[in-house]
Amino acid sequence: MHKEFVVATFDSPDDLISAVRLMRAERFRIYDVHSPFPVHGLDEAMGVRRSRLPWATLLFGVAGLLVAIGFQFYANVLDWSLNVGGKPDNSTLAFVPITFELTVLFGGLGTVAALFLRARLFPGRREELAGLGVTHDHFAVVLRKRDQTFDVSRAKMLLTEAGAERFEEMEADL
Repeated sequence: MHKEFVVATFDSPDDLISAVRLMRAERFRIYDVHSPFPVHGLDEAMGVRRSRLPWATLLFGVAGLLVAIGFQFYANVLDWSLNVGGKPDNSTLAFVPITFELTVLFGGLGTVAALFLRARLFPGRREELAGLGVTHDHFAVVLRKRDQTFDVSRAKMLLTEAGAERFEEMEADL
């Protein structure tokens, strides 16, 4: 799929945040923002919603809990019940350590898998940087040109007002 972008680079995080706020106020849709380090307040300026990743963690943790309890119940009660010290076959307190460990294991691995899947990170994928230096000492705002009504000159003018150092129009096959 062929996509066109306008990339503006900045030298300071303050210019980046002001550019993001200005572009959102002017109803431009920001495709992405690149920064060499976390910038406080950038998520709020971009209007990024809270992540749903904790729900994935909960889902995978509950799955780990059910697998642990189900397997232990099957192994100790149904498949190979042993009378150990007169304890009942379904001794729930004996299930707690393994249940805890599998809940944490499934929750952790599931969270990482969901993050990689959502971020489209997989082995062999080429990195796609918006501009030179964005991973070292520059900040970038990426706007996607979705249709012919996108006003490139207006976008460049607004970004210049916000302190943009350089502009680039680029095409990518994503």
